[in-house]
Amino acid sequence: MSADWAREACTAWNADAKLGKNLFDSGWAANTKSRGYKLLRVARRDCPSTGPKAEMRIEPKDGRAICAQGVIAGSAPLDTDADYFMTADTARWLEMGRGEYGPMKAMMLGRLSFDGPMGEAMGNMGPFEGFLQLVGNVPGDTGSCPK
Repeated sequence: MSADWAREACTAWNADAKLGKNLFDSGWAANTKSRGYKLLRVARRDCPSTGPKAEMRIEPKDGRAICAQGVIAGSAPLDTDADYFMTADTARWLEMGRGEYGPMKAMMLGRLSFDGPMGEAMGNMGPFEGFLQLVGNVPGDTGSCPK
């Protein structure tokens, strides 16, 4: 997942009014550990672990959870009391993007790896399904790993 992909994912997030509104209304966006934002990192499991990981910076603003920035993740560790890191094989991201299955099935079958506040995520399965569809639908080069 490249820097271009991260920017496109951020734009797609903000274009989805339902996703941002639901995550704000549920209180999900407010769990920022007093930083004013939370981070979502995503990566392709079938690409080298040393390769880039996309990162979206999500902030509560004007009654929505908005994506303020989409970039390649730095090396700073995530705070998994607020932040999320998700990995899946490229083919699995594409399947989730098509809506073939949601986050619960993906995690139960080992198709999606997840680090972050599990209880918070469990309370937001509907919006997370929308996020997984977004990740699988943002165009990108799936034929090779980003460098």
